[in-house]
Parts: sequence; C-alpha cells; structure tokens
Amino acid sequence: MSSQEDRITLFTVCDNHFAVLLAALLKSVDLNHESNELIDFYIVADNLTQKNRANLGKCVNPERIKILWIDIDDIIQDKSKLPLDGSSFPLIVYIRLFFPLFIPDNTRRVIYLDVDMIVRKDISLLWNTDLQGRSIGAVMDRAELVSSPWGGILNYKELGINGNAKYFNSGLLLIDYQKWVEADTTRKIIECIGQNTKYAFFPDQYGLNVIFAERWLELDPAWNSFSLYDRPDPFIIHFIAVKPIFTSYNYVERYKTEFFAYLKQTPWADFRPKSNYARLFKKLKNKLNKKLYQLKSSLFSPSRK
Repeated sequence: MSSQEDRITLFTVCDNHFAVLLAALLKSVDLNHESNELIDFYIVADNLTQKNRANLGKCVNPERIKILWIDIDDIIQDKSKLPLDGSSFPLIVYIRLFFPLFIPDNTRRVIYLDVDMIVRKDISLLWNTDLQGRSIGAVMDRAELVSSPWGGILNYKELGINGNAKYFNSGLLLIDYQKWVEADTTRKIIECIGQNTKYAFFPDQYGLNVIFAERWLELDPAWNSFSLYDRPDPFIIHFIAVKPIFTSYNYVERYKTEFFAYLKQTPWADFRPKSNYARLFKKLKNKLNKKLYQLKSSLFSPSRK
C-alpha cells in the first residue's frame, strides 16, 4: 500500500455537457501512464448523472487509477459568493482554486487538468518535475505577457506588476500543496478577482497571474499545447476555444483524430460531434446563470434595507 505522498494526485471538474471530453482525458492518462506510481484522480462533479459517473469509471484501469468523486455543492454551497464576472466561463472554473477543501492535507503536490485536454505522455514525468522552490508551475499563455491587450492583466500598472512579466494559462497547473495552503492562496486569489471583476475576462486565470506574477515556474510548453498550433510532439493537447466534440472545430485536424481515437475506447465510442448551436447555448447559459446569482446576491445582501 502506497502512502498519500507516493501517489500521483490529479484533479479536474466536469458537468454533463463535457463528460465526453473527460472520457477522452481519462483514457489518455490511463493508456500513457507507464510508471509504477498509482494515481488518485479527483473529479469534482457539477450535477453529473450516475450514468455518466459509472461510464467515466470505465475509462481507466482501477488497479492503477482510483477515481474519487466530489460533489461541487459539498465544496461551495452558495455560488453567489463567488466573484460574478461578466465572462461566459461557468462558475465551476473557480473549483481549481479550492482543492485544499477536498484533497487530503498530507498531499505533497497536485496537478490540475482542464477537462478539455488529452495527455500524450506519462503524467508521472510532469508529476516529478522540480518546482525549484516555486508554489506553482504552468505554461505560458497565448497572451504571453501580462501587458497583452488580449487576455492579459489590463490593470497591471495599477496593481504594480511589471508589464514584461510572463502570463500563464491556468488549464494546466503543477501545484505545491503545502506552499499554497501556507500562503492562504485561495483566499487571496478570490479576493483579487472580486475586487477586479471588470478586468477578469479569464477570471481564475486573471487572479492566478496577479497573485503569482513573476513567482511561477515556466514549464515546457509541450505540457499545455494549444489545439490552434500544430506542434510535432505535444505532451498535452489543450482544446481551447471550440472543442472537437462540435462540428465547428476547425483547428489542427490530427488532434481531433487523436481525440476520437481515445474516445473510441470508452463508453462514448459512438459519439458524433454536435452542432455549434449547442456550444453557443452553453455559453449563453453560463452568462445567464451569473446574472441570476448576481440578482440573488443583491436581493439577499445583509446591507439591503
């Protein structure tokens, strides 16, 4: 029996809409994991059906990868307390910041993976990367610098951040669990986003980059290679923007082919891409949900007379 510190700890968050993406991610991790290290894969479920949970459990070898289910409502009972930014990203993106609430406190480090990824290398290679004393490791985003007018930190000057500081993507995070907790990082990031919501177009990513400006380890870009760019041997393919489960996907075609090769080995083997309308409806629903939470927050605010 391995101790908690010996086990690779991964986590992600998923709803029914993206369960098919998670199936491919799980299968890719499973098939490419070559070391003898066992994996604990925590999945925060946002109202996932029992059928989807059961099928997702069939995507991995249970002798090597243990799936641990966490219900999102057990972590955050009132989503209206989260920063209600104006983006179309669902509020579940904030879950990556709350991992100390559901992952054991004797864990050495954790890896967060966005659900829209496939892993092409042994995840243990990333797990054993030297963080060189940093709290987190990540890959530079398309925006590259915090001063980027697209996706960066638009108010970096007001926050006293160097405009030439590198800006990272939050879809893949290698985190020193103990350093994160000791620095009270979750609270600091949530407060940062809440105080700067009009600048937080990529909300969790904004807060992470503000708090860790010039204090994060830059990982090999192959660990978070965006589907827009055709690279010879990416370790992880990140399907940003339009996902391969939609007919409107128009990025690197071989990445889509590889995604469906993994999916064919899961209970979603017969899945066919959906119309782009389903994608747009999901984004609209996310924005409307935030508006409803804003209304709830204002109606039940203690300061309301």
